[in-house]
Parts: sequence; C-alpha cells; structure tokens
Amino acid sequence: MLDRDGYRPNVAIVVANSKDRVFWGKRIREHSWQFPQGGIKYGETPEQAMYRELEEEIGLRAEHVKIVGRTRDWLRYEVPDHFIKREIRGHYRGQKQIWFLLRMCARDNDVNLRLTDHPEFDAWRWHDYWVPLDVVIEFKRDVYQRALQELSRFLTWPANGHERRHHGSRYLRQPHPPRPNPEAPGSTCGAEAPAETAAADEPQKKIG
Repeated sequence: MLDRDGYRPNVAIVVANSKDRVFWGKRIREHSWQFPQGGIKYGETPEQAMYRELEEEIGLRAEHVKIVGRTRDWLRYEVPDHFIKREIRGHYRGQKQIWFLLRMCARDNDVNLRLTDHPEFDAWRWHDYWVPLDVVIEFKRDVYQRALQELSRFLTWPANGHERRHHGSRYLRQPHPPRPNPEAPGSTCGAEAPAETAAADEPQKKIG
C-alpha cells in the first residue's frame, strides 16, 4: 500500500528496558541489526500496526509494554533504485514511518523471535540507546537520528550527559538535558501514558 507520493506507511519500534537500553535485533541470516518495524495494513492505525508488528517480530503483546512516546508525524526516507524491485520502480519511493518508544514491563525470556513461520530476527540484545550510525544502512541514517533525538526526551540520562563511546564509531548524540525517570530500575510499568496525538493517527486509507 503506497500513498500518493509513493511512500509505504510503516511503524518502527524502540523497546527500552528499565535501564534505558533498547532492543536491537539481528536480521535473520544477515549481519545487520535494526529496530523492529513493519508496514501498516489497510484500515489500521499506526498504534494498531505497532502492536501487531511487536508480537509478530519479537513475541511481545500489549500487556508486556507501555507506550512512553511517539514521533509527532511521519518521518520519510527514500530507497535507492538498486534496492527496489524492477516491477515497482517509478511507483515506490520509500517509507514513511511513525516511531514508537515503549517501556518493556515483561521479562527478557518473554521475547520470542520464533512466534511466526517467517521470523525477522535470529538474535537480539540490549544496546545503548544512541546506536552507532555505522551499523545503520546509509539511506536510513537520517531518519534514525531524527527519530531517536525526538524520542530521547522521554528518557532519563546520566548527569554528565555521556554514555559509553567505542573508538572509531560515529554515534547519535544526546540532544536533551537529563530528566527524572518515573520508572525506577526494576519496577513494573504503571498505567499506560497517553501517546501524543498526531495527524498520522488516522487509519490508513486506500489511495486511488
């Protein structure tokens, strides 16, 4: 399903644990890592698509997480022609995404990468929030940076504003000052906080 401009509606999901480390999944049979993501089906809202993709890709359900925040509107990236199937070139331009930040309330062993017959990941780990840009495919880097910067205001950071940096890697930078964390490490999630509203809340409509 494409919009009039040739972008496929999509959601991306950042799942954080109580220490503000995030779920980082290794794509099956590949040496690349990414956040869970997937397309929005006809008739779904971004939030409905997010919960469906969350369960399909990493086996977590709505009761396992709490929505902490989301991007206010669509973030778009274009896909280079050589990554696009020949039959849809000229129609498909790329993805437009709503990013969600979730707090995980479940245990690590509740994650299940094999829930479906077509798994997306074959391994996962907790990673520092500010992921190294070098591991993100080049045409997605700008969206990753913009999304993580926007969502970072919902998390808390050390007083000195720094996390570990590995020599030779480029990292996304922290743009916001520290803020109190309402979820103490090890605590269970409370009632779901209302997500910020955005123009992208409407279910996806078929174009044409």
